[in-house]
Amino acid sequence: MGLLEQIQTAGVVGCGGAGFPTHVKLGCKVEYLIVNGAECEPLLRTDRWLMKHRAKEIVAAAEIVAEAVGARKKYIALKENYTEEILSLEAAISELASTVELFKMRNFYPAGDEQIMVCDVTGRTVPPSGIPLDVDAVVSNIATMYCIYEVGEGKPFTHKYLTVTGEVSNPAIAYAPLGTSIEECIAAAGGAVSENYRVLLGGPLMGKLYDTEQIKAQVVTKTTSGIVVIPAQSPLVFQRETPIRTVLRQAKTACIQCSYCTEMCPRYLTGHPLKPHKIMRKLAYAADLCEVLDDSDVRYALICSECGICETYACPMGLLPRQVNIYVKGELAKAGIRYQKPLEPLQQREERAFRRIPSKRIARRLGVEKYYDYSIECLRELNVRQVRIPMKQHIGAPCIPVVNVGDQVACGQLIGACPEKGLGANIHASIDGIVACVGDQVVIERRQGDGCNRFSGAEQHCQGH
Repeated sequence: MGLLEQIQTAGVVGCGGAGFPTHVKLGCKVEYLIVNGAECEPLLRTDRWLMKHRAKEIVAAAEIVAEAVGARKKYIALKENYTEEILSLEAAISELASTVELFKMRNFYPAGDEQIMVCDVTGRTVPPSGIPLDVDAVVSNIATMYCIYEVGEGKPFTHKYLTVTGEVSNPAIAYAPLGTSIEECIAAAGGAVSENYRVLLGGPLMGKLYDTEQIKAQVVTKTTSGIVVIPAQSPLVFQRETPIRTVLRQAKTACIQCSYCTEMCPRYLTGHPLKPHKIMRKLAYAADLCEVLDDSDVRYALICSECGICETYACPMGLLPRQVNIYVKGELAKAGIRYQKPLEPLQQREERAFRRIPSKRIARRLGVEKYYDYSIECLRELNVRQVRIPMKQHIGAPCIPVVNVGDQVACGQLIGACPEKGLGANIHASIDGIVACVGDQVVIERRQGDGCNRFSGAEQHCQGH
């Protein structure tokens, strides 16, 4: 069985958030393989932990993948201030006599954005609505690369490493079975330290916000990268919970057309035609959005990455250009309007080198600076009694359940199969137990005495470098 077939069988998808099936992504031939270790969002530490404690496995997997995609240039890109991670990776490269190189980036946001990283490493701009393959590169993040290593060891994708931080007693790297409730992950980090809080799944800038009731329905999936607990009164929550009607009214009445949102936009700086200040101006003069849906400047909202720099850092008026762009993108999608990828190559703008925003400054603007400077050495392994495993954890078609209520399943057993010829990824049981429900989710309940050979107990393990 070849590497891509092994990855497909194991159900590996991109762990950075998008969830694109990895066997499809790596089914190419490219000049560059870039392993993304820059961890785009402030506060998250999962990839840093893996680079320190699983460096040898990551480097070995990068070599195997580079050979599979024919990459002559292979890099692990990470931030230059990741001192311990760099030492661990350099030691692994030396021990394995690997030709993988480290590409050290400055500590700015959003350094871990796939297109920003490609621009830095290769000097090439990924076209709007394009992918790295358009410039002869493929990008895979650190956690995905570790999953690929485990595939070689015969282990399907059943568990997820993720950061649990913020307003919790003991920030931790959790190693959780897929389908574990988010509440159990928070409890594993000592629980929330306040009663009135919100939870971000992902990072503080691009993660999705939930209140304490909504979070009860959420579980760990293949794309869960982090869990950040924040006070309900934080500026970040205010931004996210401002009604869109208010956001649009403020955009129409208070935008001073300073153009800072455009001048600081990472996509604009790589050469994309996106200009948020023009979108704000066009909306201000339109009685209704439908009047400007055909406007080319407004349609550029479709290529917004939603990184949040415009509203978190750039706008002096406290407006929310990202929220406006998200709204416009939704309306354009309803109208069936798609962005057409340009044919001509684009070049990054010269001023890009001087407009890189320190990650800590972004955290300060969001009101989460108190959680910024910390390190995690210990891994918290969760041994749960029940998992609720969604049949859709990836881009593409949902999986088709291949188990029935009452079936006894083992950790690693196939429970959801990708439709034939469909884009997707297989899903496996993450604990031993009995199938209690089959539908959009497969619920598995552990019986007394059941275990899983992937880990033992809900314990904390500290490992040296």
